[in-house]
Amino acid sequence: VQLQASGGGLVQAGGSLRLSCAASGRTFSNYATGWFRQAPGKEREFVAAISWKGGSTYYADSVKGRFTVSRNNAENTVYLQMNSLKPEDTAVYYCAAGVTVPNMRRAGDYEYWGQGTQVTVSS
Repeated sequence: VQLQASGGGLVQAGGSLRLSCAASGRTFSNYATGWFRQAPGKEREFVAAISWKGGSTYYADSVKGRFTVSRNNAENTVYLQMNSLKPEDTAVYYCAAGVTVPNMRRAGDYEYWGQGTQVTVSS
């Protein structure tokens, strides 16, 4: 499956962005999907994830209550709605997918990755 992340940009602190992860190539509804981010000089970190049916969602403590992950399998797209953005949310955001993901918070458990989209939050 090929993943294309989009929706990043420059926003002021307190603002919102919605990222999209569009999939092609296979039936996306079979894949659990996660969002990760990597800031300059830092390791890639887990942000949020959603099960293949959308019944289960997972969030990093740093984004809980501000970010919402959702999916539309009919459109082969997973979304990350980001509200109340903070400067520390600045990073390149990646989406990832896998059929069998034992630990949805662990990057190494995902099979496929998108190219990333830059999110910059100014103070």
